[in-house]
Amino acid sequence: MTDFFNHLLHEFELPLQNPVLVFSLILFIILLSPILLRKLNIPGIIGLIVAGVVIGPHGFNILEKNSAIELFSTIGLLYIMFIAGLELDMNEFKSNRNKSLLFGFFTFILPLAIGFPVCHYLLGYDFNASLLTASMFATHTLVAYPIVSKFGISKNQAVAITVGGTILTDTAVLIILAVIMGNSQGNLNQEFWIRLAISLAIFSAIMFFVIPRIAKWFFKKLESEKHSHYIFVLSVVFFAAFLAEVAGVEPIIGAFVAGLALNKLIPHSSALMNRIEFIGNSLFIPFFLISVGMLVDVSVILSGPTALIVAGTLSAVALFGKWVAAWFTQLVFKYSKAQRQLIFGLSGAHAAATLAVILVGYRANILDENILNGTIILILITCIVASLATEKAAKKIVIESEEDTEALLKTNGTQKEQILIPIANVSNIDKLMELAVTIKDKKSTNPISILSVVSNNDEAEINILKARNKLEEFVREASASETDVNIITTIDHNAASGIARISREIMADVIILGWPQRAGFIDKLIGDKVDSILNNTDKTTFICHLQKPMVLHKRIVAAVPPFAEHETGFGFWVSKIARLAQELSIPILLYCNGQTEKAVQKLLKQAKLPASINIKPFTDWEDFLILSRSINEDDLFVLVSARKGATSYLGALDKLPAKLEKHFASNSRFVIYP
Repeated sequence: MTDFFNHLLHEFELPLQNPVLVFSLILFIILLSPILLRKLNIPGIIGLIVAGVVIGPHGFNILEKNSAIELFSTIGLLYIMFIAGLELDMNEFKSNRNKSLLFGFFTFILPLAIGFPVCHYLLGYDFNASLLTASMFATHTLVAYPIVSKFGISKNQAVAITVGGTILTDTAVLIILAVIMGNSQGNLNQEFWIRLAISLAIFSAIMFFVIPRIAKWFFKKLESEKHSHYIFVLSVVFFAAFLAEVAGVEPIIGAFVAGLALNKLIPHSSALMNRIEFIGNSLFIPFFLISVGMLVDVSVILSGPTALIVAGTLSAVALFGKWVAAWFTQLVFKYSKAQRQLIFGLSGAHAAATLAVILVGYRANILDENILNGTIILILITCIVASLATEKAAKKIVIESEEDTEALLKTNGTQKEQILIPIANVSNIDKLMELAVTIKDKKSTNPISILSVVSNNDEAEINILKARNKLEEFVREASASETDVNIITTIDHNAASGIARISREIMADVIILGWPQRAGFIDKLIGDKVDSILNNTDKTTFICHLQKPMVLHKRIVAAVPPFAEHETGFGFWVSKIARLAQELSIPILLYCNGQTEKAVQKLLKQAKLPASINIKPFTDWEDFLILSRSINEDDLFVLVSARKGATSYLGALDKLPAKLEKHFASNSRFVIYP
């Protein structure tokens, strides 16, 4: 018995050594700290950092910083940067490239300009130490980014320019670090600059030209291997981080660039994106935040006035510099106060790059212990302030954006949006499901409905069971992207009347049909029944043929007939195409007349849909098939049609599926009936 107690006491000796016990303790902290702090209205991020302080070597010494914690912490930091690159709205980022550059300049130069004199003249450090400490003020880590993701405002322009600016300022600071190190070692010569430039050029070429091509090939060849997709993405992230290190910059820049390189290939509402965010937010990122807390040495505050003065000065300068940069950005771009606060919150936290700069400087004897300890206190203070500021600003922006979209939702009725996918040929379903998940309104709580219509004969009941069993598999697949799916099987004399009846029963807003297959196929989908469905329903109907995975398309080319803006449901399909373009990060090329162009622009502006849209005048509708000449193989062609008798109906739009199949054979194509 005593042996047992001795063994038990040995297991609980501090710091804990048993890896299973260490891992379970960290998981309990990740589980409980956000739940407990929610009661006090404190962001969960702060709870994790504070928990790190308590259990760390400078707190109760429950855990020590060993290689396993170090590894998970590094993965978490790289993950934050990767998700930031992946969630960046590339259309928004491209259209705000100059804004990102200017914000990057402000958030780099202003903290540097404020920090250098304070360190040099007020705290009395030499030139190298002052410049290195001041450059640390210019860095920031997107510690508060998970808050932005949680509130669903990662597509906001303020977020886009802050993330863009983060990379610019962190890259500049890490290059300054390399330069100061070279200077202190006397290696700052022509060879140093040439080596840095060449290595960065090679790194960029691999990341932006080689990796996307490999990823496209991989996703296309292994379309059904969903688990392999996640492992592939993770491999790319860590390989990119390693390449960045070899190139002479910090691994975090490699992880961010990996996010940018894969951005267009991983839609925001896909199952893969859901897996990436789920594992990051539940495991790796909390690990990193706990490890940041473990660095904080509370005894430093009690060790004498010098440490306190340095810590206080550094923290004040760091926060003030970032606030001034956010304020200048607000003035120049006329942003709201909430957006200014969001920029300050996101750019105000100092952790990873800051720590990298200071630790390298400390180990090289450029900086003393007071700066090191002061920086660790600064990390705790800035992370807390930034998290609180970001959460407050995010709530304001959500309220503002909800007010903006309220009117649009009333006109389009998307708040309770119902999508119906009638299926006869199960081989089409996964691509139609992917489309439905992508265009579905995120505020709608209704599930996507999959309908199978069974002929009314003696075997009807057996066929219903067969159809249900086949469709259950797709319910599991949809759950990977946290999408609810409702299976409906019904008996009717023919498919068209069954679809029309169910669409009325569930009050569907949109029906997504597969492309009609030529007569003679056993698995005849809807063929000539398309007309029957259109005549018996007044729902927005998408007839879709997806030639390849959606992420491999490079633009959406849409042709819209005259007077389409007068049709009921015009706003609905425009918002769906804009959402699709935004999710896939691709531009829209629109062929239409002047009146339709004005209506589309007005609608996009009202709904604040950030689609990158280019409009070309087109009036030759008697011969609209000439558009096939200006369409590339990786374009998604969308033709907006109309039911007979509608304002925008044209004779040229008769028998569309057959015409499009002939002239756009190698393209993915939609026909939309508003």
